[in-house]
Amino acid sequence: MDIATPNHRAEVLEQARRIVLEDGRLSQAERQELLNLIETLSQPEVDSSDVGQEVLPREGFSAGHALLSLLKQQADELNALKKLSLNLTSSLDLQTVLNAVVSEAMRLVQHTFTIDIFLYKDGALEFGAALDQSGVRSQPYSIPRKDGLTNTVAQRGETITIEHMSMHELYKEGPYQKQGSIIGIPLKINQNVVGVMNLSRTSEGPFSPSELRLLGLLADQAAVAISNASLHQLVSRQAYSDTVTGLPNRRALDERLEREVLAARRTGYPFTVVMMDLDGFKNVNDTYGHIVGDQVLRAVFNYMATSVRASDFLARYGGDEMTLILVQTDLIAARLVTEKLLERIRQFRFPATGGGTITLGVSGGIAMYPIHAMSGADLLRAADEALYRAKKHERGSFLMAHGFTGPLSGPNSFDL
Repeated sequence: MDIATPNHRAEVLEQARRIVLEDGRLSQAERQELLNLIETLSQPEVDSSDVGQEVLPREGFSAGHALLSLLKQQADELNALKKLSLNLTSSLDLQTVLNAVVSEAMRLVQHTFTIDIFLYKDGALEFGAALDQSGVRSQPYSIPRKDGLTNTVAQRGETITIEHMSMHELYKEGPYQKQGSIIGIPLKINQNVVGVMNLSRTSEGPFSPSELRLLGLLADQAAVAISNASLHQLVSRQAYSDTVTGLPNRRALDERLEREVLAARRTGYPFTVVMMDLDGFKNVNDTYGHIVGDQVLRAVFNYMATSVRASDFLARYGGDEMTLILVQTDLIAARLVTEKLLERIRQFRFPATGGGTITLGVSGGIAMYPIHAMSGADLLRAADEALYRAKKHERGSFLMAHGFTGPLSGPNSFDL
């Protein structure tokens, strides 16, 4: 904005007036003095050519223009802060927030080469987001070294500015020579570091006071946004987790089933649902009580989880029942998995009160999309029917669903 232009000048002065009126740090006398000066600067007679009129003394005139420039800068910074607030509070998704932060940082500082953010928790750094001058995202410029900039900022909780990377001690032991300048800023909530933002430039030399202020504002906003998004992520995870076992709960299972059905329709790949029920668990509750029963459930369910692929999905269905979704898996592969699960449960041992040992078995039912059903709810019913037959007639085995299970029909039918 050119402050010499009358319209722009008036706009800046109006912003300045609002800043002065809203700044609670000013005394009444200071506020009035600034308002008087702004009013004087607003008069059309006050111009750089009006030296002879002496509407304002030369010293006051120069001070007025200096104030005008300062107020313009502050107004620009406030506008930038407003944009930051809108962008960083528009989402509670952590990755979306991190991507917004690096985008804003790239916009705020000229000659920026790369920006990255590392989250900091329990003394460890974890990559969050990155952006370089060519627009490439999600690729960290470098991995934090033990004695490097990122770790140093995280541990000290202080901003570190390096005007000449090629000459600085933090980069002497680096894997390759760095050029340009860089700033590392801690992202803090209540003096606790939750992350570090690094911004490097191709040019050497100091960052301007305005850039430092804007990056400081961004860091403050980013820390709050990251904290809020992390809390939302934690609450969401808890909403989809079983409180006893820590595994995904029925709500998470239903949503995952819907996604797998959609994926299978799109790709043509089958997937399999396995319903499982522990054999002998009722006796554990009857003998040792429900507190020990919960401990056994937690132990055995997580023990079973270690034997499934990372791409598969194991959830607590309810009680002592589990449901396993085998992604892109046909019936032959499902048989191999269930045999592995049977072998796994035979090895399970839980130390009981009084020196005994608790052992359990498992029975299950298998249903595959699209052979046995075409929806998540119908697949569950098909697998559950097979589980019921296994519990009744062939305990300790996994049986296949019979035929095709379609939607429930009748006046009382409903979708699960």
